[in-house]
Amino acid sequence: MTLNVERVSVALGGTTVLGQVSMTVPDGGFTALLGPNGSGKSTLLRTVYRARRPDSGRVLVDGTDIWAMPAAWAARRTGVLAQEHHSGFEFTVTETVTMGRTPHLKGLDRLSRKDHDVVGQALEQTGLTRFATRRVGELSGGERQRVLLARALAQQPRMLVLDEPTNHLDVRHQLEILELVRGLGVTVVAALHGLDLAARYADTVVVLQEGRIVADGSPSTVLTGDLVRDVFEVAAIVDKADDGLLRVTTRPLRSGRVR
Repeated sequence: MTLNVERVSVALGGTTVLGQVSMTVPDGGFTALLGPNGSGKSTLLRTVYRARRPDSGRVLVDGTDIWAMPAAWAARRTGVLAQEHHSGFEFTVTETVTMGRTPHLKGLDRLSRKDHDVVGQALEQTGLTRFATRRVGELSGGERQRVLLARALAQQPRMLVLDEPTNHLDVRHQLEILELVRGLGVTVVAALHGLDLAARYADTVVVLQEGRIVADGSPSTVLTGDLVRDVFEVAAIVDKADDGLLRVTTRPLRSGRVR
C-alpha cells in the first residue's frame, strides 16, 4: 500500500501545527518521522489514521483519499499504535488483541477459526502468548505496549501507523519490535525519538521542525551531524556500526561540535 500525503496543513487553536506537509511512503517501505517534541509528528500521523481531518491537503492510500471513504474502509487497511493513554485494563490480553479483528466482522458475526488463528499469531509474534489470560492492567508499561501492537497486527493491515512504538520498552524489546515490524512486508510510517533506531530500521526518514519538513531521504543522506545539531540541539557522531549499518551517537552540546 502506497501512502501519499499531499500539502497537509493543520491548525490548532489558531496555531499552525502542520504547514503544507507532503511525503510519500512506497508500498512496503518503512518511513520514520523524526523531530523534537512539538514538531508535528503525532498530528501528522493522526491525519493518516483518520483521527484528525486536515484543514487542507489530502491523504491518499493507493490513490484513494482516506477522508472520502468510510472509517471501516480505512480500519481494514491500516493498523494503528497510537500514543494515547492505555485503556481497557479490565480486559485480558487475548480479548484486547481480538478487538483487532473487529473491522473484518459484520454485524453480529462470530469469530471464525481464521480469526482465532490470526489472534494467536499476533500474540506469538509479539511474545505475549504466555500472558494470554492476564488482564492488561496487570502488565508493565512495556508489555501493554506490545499488547497494543499485537492488536494492530491482528487487523492484518496493509499499512502500520506507529506513534512512538518503542515507548516503555527496554532495549531488547525495542529491537525485537522494530525487527518484527520491519520484517512484515507492509508499509510502515512510524514516529520515533531514537535517531539510532531510525538509522538502523527505516528506509527513509522525514525530519519535522515546527510543523514543516526540513529534510527527507535515506538515513545516510539526512542524518548528518549538522542536521542533528540544528534540529535536535545535540552533538552527534554519525558512522557505521560493525554490521555496516548507520549508527548515530549523541551527547549534549558543549563546544558545538563532537571532539
